Amino acid sequence: MFSKGIADASNFVKGVDTSFMVILGIILFFLVAITVVMIYFVFRYRKSKNPKATQIHGSVSLEILWTVIPTALVMVMFYYGWMGYKPMKEAPDDAFEIKTIGRMWNWQFEYENGKTTDTLYVPIDRAIKLDLVALDVLHSVYIPAFRLKQDVVPGQEHMMWFIPGREGEFDLFCTEYCGLRHSYMQTSVIVMPQEKFDSWYIDTTQTVQLISDKPGALGLAIVKKNGCLACHSIDGSKLVGPTWKGLFGSKELVKTGKEKREVVVDSAYVLNSIYNPNDDIVDGYQKGLMLSYKNELTEEDIGEIIEFMKTLSEDQ
Repeated sequence: MFSKGIADASNFVKGVDTSFMVILGIILFFLVAITVVMIYFVFRYRKSKNPKATQIHGSVSLEILWTVIPTALVMVMFYYGWMGYKPMKEAPDDAFEIKTIGRMWNWQFEYENGKTTDTLYVPIDRAIKLDLVALDVLHSVYIPAFRLKQDVVPGQEHMMWFIPGREGEFDLFCTEYCGLRHSYMQTSVIVMPQEKFDSWYIDTTQTVQLISDKPGALGLAIVKKNGCLACHSIDGSKLVGPTWKGLFGSKELVKTGKEKREVVVDSAYVLNSIYNPNDDIVDGYQKGLMLSYKNELTEEDIGEIIEFMKTLSEDQ
């Protein structure tokens, strides 16, 4: 936890670590003190030396003492905790804002210029504000090196902010259990110099090249942006949902209501499955795991996804 070089990872590390060490120090002191006193009492007042127990009916002084001391200790711990926590809720007005979207089971970061990534890129020594949104269930953003954690609740507005102070790559996890693939909901925070970040921020050539490389590339970009690969593999492996490898054009046994029937996976089926995912459930998979993307994807977007799915079936 206190590895070399991590103390300057963000502006909150010092406050959180100080609070942690104060609380840990108090706990260790009383653990040792109480243990020593207990062992002393075991030998000092054992039955062989004190065959007749002393009757004690109360001590006002002692009761005041064991009330005042714990109260003071709790207030000391509260003070350090509050001093570390309070600044986390006061983001600077000039902070660089990034919309952070959590959905089962991936993170998506949207920048003000329209750029979208599944990795958080930020400049060093600049205040960063994450506007947090959950599209489905409870999630929680956790960046251990920055000593930051914030729950993300559907229908509520939350934020977290920080000033990264060290270049490098840092882990970002979801720490609120959110379903079968919760443990896979992780990504990275990339902290880079301001000049390098500015170049990355305005550079769209990588995206243009990705879209123009091969058929289905735009569909793949849409799929990645919307987290589809968290549930559907493209290599044949089984995840929460059916694999897309060889899926388009194939015949699948689905459950519609209480009846099972065979359908052909064509464009109409894919469109309906994305907009109404619980209508036809592929045999062997659970109902209710996928939410509708009717308000997220246009028919044109789905058309591009279908073109990508076709490329996964060409060699079948």
